[in-house]
Amino acid sequence: MHFSIPETEVRSGENGSTYVAYNIHVNGVLHCRVRYSQLLGLHEQLKKEYGNNVVPAFPPKKLFTLTPAEVEQRREQLEKYMQAVRQDPMLGASETFNSFLRKAQQETQQIPTEEVHLDIYLSNRQKVKVNILTSDQTEDVLEAVASKLDLPDDLVGYFSLFLIREGKDGGCTFVRKMQEFELPFVSVTSLRNPEYRIVLRKSYWDSAYDNDVMDNRVGLNLLYAQTVSDIERGWILVNKEQHRQLKSLQEKGSKKEFIRLAQTLKYFGYIKFDPCITDFPEKGCHVIVSAGNNELNFHVKLPNDQIKEGSFKVTRMRCWRVTSSQVPVVNGTANSGTSGKSDIKLELAFEYLMSKDRLQWVTVTSPQAIMMSICLQSMVDELMVKKSGGSIKKMLKKRHNGSLRRSDSQQAVKSPPLLDSPDSNREPVVKLSSKLTSVTLRGISASNDISGNNIHGNDAFEGIGDDDL
Repeated sequence: MHFSIPETEVRSGENGSTYVAYNIHVNGVLHCRVRYSQLLGLHEQLKKEYGNNVVPAFPPKKLFTLTPAEVEQRREQLEKYMQAVRQDPMLGASETFNSFLRKAQQETQQIPTEEVHLDIYLSNRQKVKVNILTSDQTEDVLEAVASKLDLPDDLVGYFSLFLIREGKDGGCTFVRKMQEFELPFVSVTSLRNPEYRIVLRKSYWDSAYDNDVMDNRVGLNLLYAQTVSDIERGWILVNKEQHRQLKSLQEKGSKKEFIRLAQTLKYFGYIKFDPCITDFPEKGCHVIVSAGNNELNFHVKLPNDQIKEGSFKVTRMRCWRVTSSQVPVVNGTANSGTSGKSDIKLELAFEYLMSKDRLQWVTVTSPQAIMMSICLQSMVDELMVKKSGGSIKKMLKKRHNGSLRRSDSQQAVKSPPLLDSPDSNREPVVKLSSKLTSVTLRGISASNDISGNNIHGNDAFEGIGDDDL
């Protein structure tokens, strides 16, 4: 997740006094407003729990009122501090850090703790209404949904909650996976836009784990609904004969066989992102990126309007980073001129092993760059668990203390309707030839970078040998 503090505000406190508030944004959206003293309190608590050697340095106190220049300097320092804490595997996952952000989010949005109904959607657009507290964290809400659907405890960790934006045309844009530092009710309510909703989907990539889920009736129904939805969206490619076979299995009610046939189809289990821009194989190319099967798949539209396809394996990415820069906006469009307003431009860049001893940076400019980065990291996590001989169940295991179970009546997963006729107007795709990989290295300009060069090292890269190329 991308943390930033792009701005400060002077706000009124008690007794008419004023103070500087630092606006913490996550993925470019305001998460909370905090005072310096609150962040200092968090820092002291982290030092107490983990020691001075682990916790990054914190901006020092000042005796006198800060000048505007000093406020800006402190803003930059606090931003780097929050990013450093979040990126530390131990500090970023700590309950101290995450509970601080949850409390600050609730206080910023001024939403009191009370019982509410929250709508969670399944892939087939079925609505599941759960009773929760406004202060319930992501894990609490996930467990409430699982309880409502009668999904067993040992399968809860195979699923996650995702924030999506559904357009009027039915298109689905993945914004992010809901995180442990946020309150889902507060997050979706604060957006004040009915197009945003929370969706339940499987949270793993390796389709071999589908077998664990399909052994349970509810798990099977959830996977079946997601698979049908992904086919209808065009995320999974189906030809006419495959479509006929799938529809026949639907008519027979053969859900497991339906899923097993779908597993053999192209792009099964992938997440498809909105059209964006890449510098590969040429600068300024339009591209549709999909994530799945331990790779990023590119459908690139070249300047001559030819469509080509290629895949970048996560095991050949040495590292990657997400950078953000401010782009001035003039009359509603990005422009190089000066203006009081600006948009945030996000870029995902990864260093890829094109051939033996030749690494090259590939850049994708997309509002979903952070979601792409999260997908890459979760793929690496799965690969490393498998490589170490560990259990995916342990990685996905959720805590269950019994206190989060609600007394809601059970709700069944509705079976989706039969598949529509296949789309015969799909553009033909030409395989990306190896010649397209032999382009010159394009570095990434960070001159406008407001987040610092936060590199994600790839543990899965280290085990690659010449035989893998």
